[in-house]
Amino acid sequence: MTALDQFAKLESLGIWRPDPDAQRREVVVSFGDATLIIRDSADRPLAHWSLPAVVRMNEGTRPAIFAPDDDGTETVEIDDDLMIDAIEKVRKAVNRSRPRPGRLRGVGALVSIAAVVGLGVFWAPNALRDHTLTAVTDATRSAIGATLLGHVQRLTGSVCDSPRGALALNTLKDRALGADSDVQVLIVPDAVSETLVLPGGIILLNRSLVEDYEDPAVPAGYIIAANQARIENDPLGDVLNDAGIRATFQLLTTGEMSSDILRTYAEHAVGQPLPSISTEQLLARFEAAQVSSRPFAYATDITGQSTLALIEANPVNPTQAPLILGDGDWVALQGICGN
Repeated sequence: MTALDQFAKLESLGIWRPDPDAQRREVVVSFGDATLIIRDSADRPLAHWSLPAVVRMNEGTRPAIFAPDDDGTETVEIDDDLMIDAIEKVRKAVNRSRPRPGRLRGVGALVSIAAVVGLGVFWAPNALRDHTLTAVTDATRSAIGATLLGHVQRLTGSVCDSPRGALALNTLKDRALGADSDVQVLIVPDAVSETLVLPGGIILLNRSLVEDYEDPAVPAGYIIAANQARIENDPLGDVLNDAGIRATFQLLTTGEMSSDILRTYAEHAVGQPLPSISTEQLLARFEAAQVSSRPFAYATDITGQSTLALIEANPVNPTQAPLILGDGDWVALQGICGN
């Protein structure tokens, strides 16, 4: 998004309150990837808000009060004119990019929807879901993923972040998926069962994957597996399955999903294991990344019984493979959650 790129390095002070009964705290507010990041004075992240979902609670009044959703229970008060204008500009850019409620995307969309409805009671739900998955834009997927990330963090705690740890995590992501991958990998402190894949190319890792193992090939393997799951099983499809036909139709016709539906999905998705994926394709991904599949296989099943194929058909000799992370980067990554 051009507006977001323009303000990518902008920061300001703010007054944050996590709920109406909590004490107000001075914080630093900055822009992240599709998020508004709130940090304390020690640069520890306190919250990540989805930019598409941010709400202005007092239009036309300054200091401006923003909230991560319509509930307005969590707020941040900002008095910096440049930051206020930047947030407003990004919000307006997001709103302009969304189709207006009630307006179909042209005659072609109307014809397509009519065809889907004509498939009948038994076939319509699956047909509508599949058609919606092909029609939804990347920008809408990113907005849904960012909103879900905000809801997920209410359950997991804020995304772990430290300057050196974030650089090391990005290096690990590039090593596992390639430097040209636009997938975003984040680490959360709790609740997620190893990994969670969200629409818009967001992969969440449980902190245990970097803290409980001594080999960076383990989290690299989980990133590779999560990305393969994302390729084989569209994560937006899981959201639509959970949301139902009415919400799916709303997304197709308006480009939007309600925050309540996404909050419910986040509560359901956290803690769920990855869907099953093709072992053959997964091995191919390990080979392309030049990462041994054995550390991941044993981390998944310490006995190796259920992951025997990944062990026996390991395509990469770790002693001959390129370095995954240097010692300094690995130590920084293991401390990204501040332990």
